[in-house]
Amino acid sequence: MSRRRGWTYMSTSDSSDIADLSMMQLADSFFPTGMYTTSNGLEALFYSGRKMKPAELRELIRIYIEHQMGPADCAALGNAYEYASKSDVKNVIRVDKILHSMKLVQEIRNASARSGTQMLRCTNFFVTKDKVLNEYAAAIKSGQAFGPYPVALAVACNALSIPKRKAGLAMLYSFSVGMVGAALRLGMFQHLEGQKMIDELKPVIARTVDENINRPVEGMWQFAPQVDIVQMSHENMTSKMFIT
Repeated sequence: MSRRRGWTYMSTSDSSDIADLSMMQLADSFFPTGMYTTSNGLEALFYSGRKMKPAELRELIRIYIEHQMGPADCAALGNAYEYASKSDVKNVIRVDKILHSMKLVQEIRNASARSGTQMLRCTNFFVTKDKVLNEYAAAIKSGQAFGPYPVALAVACNALSIPKRKAGLAMLYSFSVGMVGAALRLGMFQHLEGQKMIDELKPVIARTVDENINRPVEGMWQFAPQVDIVQMSHENMTSKMFIT
């Protein structure tokens, strides 16, 4: 330990603590990926006059998690993480392209790519020597890859030594908070109701990660046609608070 101006500093640090802190950093809305500007179609539902109760929104988020985010985004994150850990950028890009093609709604597809690219750009500002991160970022810049958020997050988490499962938990938690946050900004619920909703979604998040984080690329899927329709309806709105 050393002392400086009355403060005590540890000369060594626990690497798992640093990884956990890095996970919280990436999952925090303060991290500038632009995810807080998305509602995933919730804004369209709100302006359609649909009055939702907290339990109904929780059920909607569950559908997103179990039928879109889990088998597609979480599976893509898991595969991209494994390839990144082996410095296999070619297959990271392969997962990138598969996931990008699976996002059927243009607004959602573009938002994911913007947020993923921003995730890499911000992480690359303080993690400058990770080979996979640098090569993947270069592939996006040259047009060889698209940068969907789950794949970009996997590469960033690998660079920061964040375990794969925790990366999946952080992604689904951030998604849930983003949806609840959008509902709060739209005036649908109060903060206490939002926190209760997030707490009730924790078992769904944990179970979905466990079921999908090791899913093979060939097994990736998503099927939530009503959600797709809601998301597409947002594209046709003339005045919007959110980009999705």
